[in-house]
Amino acid sequence: MKNLFRNIPADLPEELFETLAQGGSTSIKRIVSKGHTTDWYDQQENEFVVVLKGAARLEFEEGQFREMGPGDCMLIPARARHRVAWTEADTETIWLAVHFLPGEAAK
Repeated sequence: MKNLFRNIPADLPEELFETLAQGGSTSIKRIVSKGHTTDWYDQQENEFVVVLKGAARLEFEEGQFREMGPGDCMLIPARARHRVAWTEADTETIWLAVHFLPGEAAK
């Protein structure tokens, strides 16, 4: 059994990505950020993301920003250009991200 809040390195020079489960074109990942930002993503998959701990700001190509804290979640549609514009520098931001192809949402 894994715990999403454990086994986080003290030093995080880059975001930590860990695949927790994968099947077909669907994957579930734990992402740990600590003061990290990203370049623009333009993914072929939908991404359902939830912040479990910490805080972050997502920026979308249209100029929209979304502030996220513990429990906040959203669906980012495939091809929606976005980036992580900010994460807390003093504590880990722990994300849970589910990637899946359009048309494969749970019914």
